[in-house]
Amino acid sequence: MSRPKQDQKTLLVIEDDAGLQSQLKWCFDGYKVLIAGDREEAIALLRRYEPPVVLLDLGLPPDPENATEGLAALDEILSLIPGTKVVIVTGNDERENAIRAVAKGAYDYYQKPVDAEVLGLIVSRAFYLYELEEENQLLTKESGISAIKGIVGSSPQMMMLCRTIEKVAPTNVTTLLLGESGTGKEVIAKALHELSTRKSKAFVAINCGAIPENLLESELFGYEKGAFTGAIKQTKGKVEYADGGTLFLDEMGDLPASLQVKLLRFLQERVIERIGGRNEIAVDVRVICATNQNLDELVKQGLFREDLFYRVNEITINIPPLREREGDPVLLANFILARFAKEFSRNISSISDAGLAAIEAYSWPGNVREMENKLKRAVIMSDGNQITAADLELECQESLEPLNLRAIRDEAESKAITRTLGICGGNVSKAAEILGVSRPTLYGLMNKLGFK
Repeated sequence: MSRPKQDQKTLLVIEDDAGLQSQLKWCFDGYKVLIAGDREEAIALLRRYEPPVVLLDLGLPPDPENATEGLAALDEILSLIPGTKVVIVTGNDERENAIRAVAKGAYDYYQKPVDAEVLGLIVSRAFYLYELEEENQLLTKESGISAIKGIVGSSPQMMMLCRTIEKVAPTNVTTLLLGESGTGKEVIAKALHELSTRKSKAFVAINCGAIPENLLESELFGYEKGAFTGAIKQTKGKVEYADGGTLFLDEMGDLPASLQVKLLRFLQERVIERIGGRNEIAVDVRVICATNQNLDELVKQGLFREDLFYRVNEITINIPPLREREGDPVLLANFILARFAKEFSRNISSISDAGLAAIEAYSWPGNVREMENKLKRAVIMSDGNQITAADLELECQESLEPLNLRAIRDEAESKAITRTLGICGGNVSKAAEILGVSRPTLYGLMNKLGFK
């Protein structure tokens, strides 16, 4: 017997074969099953119902003999709702395409013919994992602290960054971190290391811009005894110390031209030579680079080798500045305050309303590092048990913007409807499809919000 409709889990089946549609609907009698015969119909249902799990046949019209349309549907599904678990249902001769789909982000694949029990277990497991992830995200938002060590934030930008870190960390690809000064590039590099298979080995960081050019080569690659005046013993470089672990090269854009060649050879061959040495030393390290500079522009100016640029950014992770992280400045400020109050044994438990308003209004050009500096000073210098805007040396604001959920929701709905109607040339039916609601629902919203 099926569960009551309101308790049913929603499953979207994307399959153009009518017989298989019926079979799958029968297999999942306990679910609310939505059926789509092509990509356009599937995306419309996806927008409207946001199903946690999708069964996707890669061979969809207008080209059912190939996987092009199915793979395009997968990309669109994961772009619209990244957390959706997509299970590929495929024939024996399409296994290679199914594996491609998993590499793109599909949850799993299942080969026909359909065995109701086995496919049911896969789908049940997909729903369970989806619910676990939803619960984890809810706890993260409530606490303000992500599941990744060292990262504080609950904004959509930081949640997306955390998901990227979780995907990239288990791999050995050379990763380039891009972000303004003070955004926490070393924190992200450490997170990539801690979530990798190399976490039991060393994490070695070196700032390419903080060491004089004549010393940087020996710091990176080491030297043999007698290689130069003062080289009284054989010394390993940072690269060797990172063997088996992770090497983090900060301020990559400041790397001298002479060392760019040697670093390129190391990244290509994974061998080094100490200064004054003739033996090649094999080194197994995962390399993470970071910079706040525009490497594309440096390449155009001839200041950074193009071949090295392509070698270091096999995967690029962009770290958002604090001013673009919705809601995070206040959250982060409270977290940092608690840390410094404990460190300096000060009985300071909160930030005044005016202080919070000032934190929200400020653009934080120095990002998290600047906030830490301001709060450290404020904790030390404050005369009371509450941090004020004056303690933070920020301009006092009248108050925080009123947070009326109904007003915020109405404004967001109004903007979304206006934009969508513009895209659709005023076609209400098409707009309703894109917005994921029925046409009567959209008309009701338009009347409520005063649309003519």
